[in-house]
Amino acid sequence: MDDNKMLAGKVKKPGKRGRKPAKIDLKAKLERSRQSARECRARKKLRYQYLEELVSSKERAICALREELEMYKQWCSAMDQGKIPSEIKALLTGDDQKIPQSGSSTKASKNGKNSISSNGQA
Repeated sequence: MDDNKMLAGKVKKPGKRGRKPAKIDLKAKLERSRQSARECRARKKLRYQYLEELVSSKERAICALREELEMYKQWCSAMDQGKIPSEIKALLTGDDQKIPQSGSSTKASKNGKNSISSNGQA
């Protein structure tokens, strides 16, 4: 037998191996590529918009927390000087109208006060 046709005991067929390339129109292929690129850019733009909104909301939260921290620092320095701020007096007396933005600390003090009064203890 011929050496070209016989390779490691198998008969070699003339021609290329594997799948034959389909006859795809070059224009259609380019158009699909352009469309895919457009969709990719649109997804990227949406992702960046989402991330920018996320960053701005986190920055607003940070500013609010810094303002709250500054308020607490002012309260502490006032108490160090022997003065009790009106907000803390309102918290201690249970007057809810004078408390500007105490948030969860007022809820805890309210719940604690209600639970004590419901138990009958002063």
